[in-house]
Amino acid sequence: MKIVFWVSMFLIFHAFIGYPLSLIILNKFLKVNKLNIDKEYEPYISIIIPAHNEESVIENKLKNLIELEYPSNKVEIIIASDNSTDNTNKIVTNFIRNNKEENITLYEVHERKGKTNAQNEAVRTCNGEIIIFSDANSILKEDSLIELVKFMSDETVAYVSGQLVYTNRDTSNSSNTESTYWNYDLFMREVESKFGSITAGNGAIYAIRKSDYVEFDPIKCHDSEMPIESVLMRKRAVYNKKAIAYEKAGETSEDEFKRKVRMSRDILCAHYEKLQKYNFFKYGWFSYFYFCHRHLRNSLFILHILLFISNLFIMNENIIFMFIGIGQIVFYFIAVVYKLFGLKSKLLYIPYYYSLTIYAQLVGAFRQITGMSKPFWEKAESTR
Repeated sequence: MKIVFWVSMFLIFHAFIGYPLSLIILNKFLKVNKLNIDKEYEPYISIIIPAHNEESVIENKLKNLIELEYPSNKVEIIIASDNSTDNTNKIVTNFIRNNKEENITLYEVHERKGKTNAQNEAVRTCNGEIIIFSDANSILKEDSLIELVKFMSDETVAYVSGQLVYTNRDTSNSSNTESTYWNYDLFMREVESKFGSITAGNGAIYAIRKSDYVEFDPIKCHDSEMPIESVLMRKRAVYNKKAIAYEKAGETSEDEFKRKVRMSRDILCAHYEKLQKYNFFKYGWFSYFYFCHRHLRNSLFILHILLFISNLFIMNENIIFMFIGIGQIVFYFIAVVYKLFGLKSKLLYIPYYYSLTIYAQLVGAFRQITGMSKPFWEKAESTR
């Protein structure tokens, strides 16, 4: 039990503190793996926006897309409507009618199978050399397409993720905490990108070379799978912080919980499939990055269960085990009290947010084991 306790403690510590510190050290001593960028590179691109019942945001999204900086004769826009039952399709059709000079297509997925399936189907119809993906509720910065495509001019790059900026940081404890955590995560992605490949992207803004596109099972998502595939095909998945998308973070803990459960819907298979990605001798720093940034982070629910249970068995052995055990109990007690009594304290929200994250992973894993995981989900209205 002592071994289980110390190993769990070390891995949790390394996931949040040891790994970022190691990146700071690597950032000082490793040679940057620079990209070979061709600023004249202007391929034909396809912008694909998966959408399910997005009547509240889809028109603004279309207006945003046609105002972006890129030669209009080299752009096609495809709205992949995933069996929308509201006015999404009607709004898109009317927009196309009123903007005939723009190359916009509505692709209707008649059986709802989720975002990844809608993307798979739309890609089969697109003509672009480079495919840009974004969410219906994300607004792209004017030069975001140029920034994404610029990095794709390097033939060794299969995937480019942009930067997601939350616009409602101070709206609530939930949005503030998520935004703070996200900035911390982006620092790690930037360092990972400099020396190899990032370990995950984000759905708000990213690009994939069509020749490298992989049709994933609908339960999976590009954010977590495409960086791995890029490395396995001996290419890179990189991060460009100048390619910016703006979006609202979830303003309620309920919305954040649902989002985190959705992100964990394939949590077990994601890290125990394609085990070759952990081969440091073949894939270099990416293997280290992935194990620390993704595997450990998404194993927190297991590590904390092991830490808590092992701690209960050895609490009476010395003051250190007793102190840590009581600390864990108090930490989770604060989280429960915060939830039950609807407290507003920003300081007390931290234990609640962290516990919510662990619990969301546990729920995601349970749903996957029991076959309850679904490739589609109800969107968080507070992010619209």
